[in-house]
Amino acid sequence: MIALVLGLFGLVLLVASASLFYNGVRKSAEERTLLRLGQLPEIPQVEVPARGWLELLLLRAGFDRRADRFMLWGAAWLLLIALAGMLAGWPGAALMTVTCPMLWRLYMSWRYHRRLRRMIEQLPTLLDHAVRSLKAGRTLSDAVLSAVEVSADPLKSAMQRVQRNVQMGASLDEALQDLAELYDQDEFRIFALGLRINHRYGGNASELLENLVKLIREREQGHRQLRAMTGETRMTSVVLALLPIAMAGYFLLVNPNYLLSMWHTSDGQLMLLAAFVLQVLGCVALWRMLRSI
Repeated sequence: MIALVLGLFGLVLLVASASLFYNGVRKSAEERTLLRLGQLPEIPQVEVPARGWLELLLLRAGFDRRADRFMLWGAAWLLLIALAGMLAGWPGAALMTVTCPMLWRLYMSWRYHRRLRRMIEQLPTLLDHAVRSLKAGRTLSDAVLSAVEVSADPLKSAMQRVQRNVQMGASLDEALQDLAELYDQDEFRIFALGLRINHRYGGNASELLENLVKLIREREQGHRQLRAMTGETRMTSVVLALLPIAMAGYFLLVNPNYLLSMWHTSDGQLMLLAAFVLQVLGCVALWRMLRSI
């Protein structure tokens, strides 16, 4: 079983490496041809937002596309599959094959939302610093970019993307619009829209940023009030998600043969696997419901 899993994994890596090599050779040939014809397209000034779902997920969670990180995650996943196959046979290997990507996806989503919530909490402080810089006589672009330097992570690391785009020649509102599309957050969209209106039609920039700070704080206050009002619902969902797991743990402590005897029969294995799948689907459904409130 382990040899079969390792063989399939090696075959997938071989096909992926051959595909990457072919695409690289074809892209290089096309670029050389366009360069000879004088039709090589210009490099855009604004960094293109991530298009692939995996790249978008990593950027939102604060990770970069390092090959060694992918290799480490893949090796850990393969090791867990092999250990599950040795301990529980093919059902354990199949269960680990499905569970690990699902847990990794939930972890990345949780990290993204926690990071985004922290960024929104830090945004009024950045805008306050920009307002003080504006009143001291600096331009709007210099005031916002200087406020980035005194910010803390994760907002600072996210706003450094805006700094790079501005240094490449993009306007500040375009760079912020790129950031808003990356993180899919209304506060960043409002910030970019306000700067675009100020850039095109002028106006009092400090008053604009002060109104934006007030709006963000009112939205945050409303969000906290909503969480307080729905606290009972969220606690009920947590109890419903943890109750089957707690019962299974109780049975393993009090009478371990009750569940272990089921695992040694084919019908019992199917029942346990079905219970696990239903538990995972129920947790995902509850999690999606909690995200909507």
